[in-house]
Amino acid sequence: MSFVCNFPLFCIILTLFSGVICAVLKPHAAKVVSLGILLMNLVLNSCVLAFVLETGEPIIYMMGHYPAPWGNEIRVGVLEAVLAIAFSIVMLLSLLGGMKHIFEDAEDTKTNFYFLMVNLLFVSMLALIYTNDLFTGYVFVEINTIAACAIVMLRKKKETLVATARYLALSLLGSGMFLMGIIILYDLTGHLLMSNIYVSVQALAKSGAYAIPLEVVIALFCVGLATKSALFPFHSWLPDAHGSATSASSAILSGLVLKGYIILLIKVMYRVIGLSVFRYSKGANVLYVLGLCAMIVGSVHAMRERNIKKMIAYSSIAQIGYIYMGIGLATTAGIAAAIFQILAHAFTKPMLFCAAGGFMEVSGESKAFHRIKGAGRRNMMAGLAFAVGSMSMIGIPLFSGFVTKYLLAGAAIQASPVKMAMGLVVLAVSTMLNALYYIPALMVVFAKTDDPVVWFPDKKNRSFAFAMIVLIIFNFVLGCCSTPLMNLILKGLAMFA
Repeated sequence: MSFVCNFPLFCIILTLFSGVICAVLKPHAAKVVSLGILLMNLVLNSCVLAFVLETGEPIIYMMGHYPAPWGNEIRVGVLEAVLAIAFSIVMLLSLLGGMKHIFEDAEDTKTNFYFLMVNLLFVSMLALIYTNDLFTGYVFVEINTIAACAIVMLRKKKETLVATARYLALSLLGSGMFLMGIIILYDLTGHLLMSNIYVSVQALAKSGAYAIPLEVVIALFCVGLATKSALFPFHSWLPDAHGSATSASSAILSGLVLKGYIILLIKVMYRVIGLSVFRYSKGANVLYVLGLCAMIVGSVHAMRERNIKKMIAYSSIAQIGYIYMGIGLATTAGIAAAIFQILAHAFTKPMLFCAAGGFMEVSGESKAFHRIKGAGRRNMMAGLAFAVGSMSMIGIPLFSGFVTKYLLAGAAIQASPVKMAMGLVVLAVSTMLNALYYIPALMVVFAKTDDPVVWFPDKKNRSFAFAMIVLIIFNFVLGCCSTPLMNLILKGLAMFA
């Protein structure tokens, strides 16, 4: 076995160990360790991507001394490596973009624990990407939930505590449904490794045995993970949780945490249930319809919102709808478009939330639109980032959001006439609705006031400017040079099965 095959496990162990170390370090030392580990993850996963591209085969790493069906496995192909690289970059930039707010909002004695939870959150996302064991996926889903709630609670205010309680309650409900699905599936197949379950499920589907329990399993997986990823109508927890958290936490939650559950759902579709079985189940159609509803409902709520962070949070509900539209098509083109949307949204939403934090800095910490009038001029770096993010969300050409909508439209055209008509109409309406709340927001933040134009109101906060510039560059790269990334996604899906 090549030494590179150990790198995925190294990433998990090192990130987990760094979290433990952060608990006993001073805040600034914990910050340095956390950022260093993220950079190390970026390097190691880049090596893994190069290795699997060269060999053309996924890395299958057996944990311990026991092989399948008793042992645990890590499985990393092209898609897993690409996602791990993207998540490392986005986590790093989200922390850098909101670093000032982390130290301002946290108590001095609690800041290092924030970095502890960030490391636990990141290791759980890596595990969801890497794991080939369904129950291990559940374990890290729970770790992800606890760590996500902890970083929301950084700001110890009444609204934050209430939002965290609601987030935890609904998230645990989703986890419970996912666990029940695993229990029933284990009873049907006797396996927990994804590859072994897949063989058994295909045999059951072919024979027609246990058809109803299998439909129940698919429903539990879909509803459980849809609840955790805030798909309509399970989205009520998201606006308060994302809107009340500190900027870095909002960026991480919207950009990454929601996506981890969706990636696990895609793995379940491909490597547990099988795409063909999922396609002919009722689950695919339900997710498609709910995704289309989310695209409209999220945008309508965002149009009515007068709090900039909650507006961005409601926008996330609509953007999650785009992902589930692609998943609901249950085709390779649809899933590839959904994965591209995962990456495009991951590189855009942290930029918007961090920019909103920049507006609050120069507006007396207010989130209300009437108080942030002209904030894009008082903090031009935040204004530029918000403008780029807004144009991407609307779907202006040259930005990543345009490519997502183009890919989803292309995938919808290949579907049945009903799905095609519904998808294309809702895509058009959703795009118009996106424009109807992002363009007025841009007009407010760039409104002319008597205040002077300032590019960097806090020249010491260089990490914010660096993060925004890098995120802007990634947005343009995804929008202008999407073909290489789509080729990697399609190659990864081919290796996924």
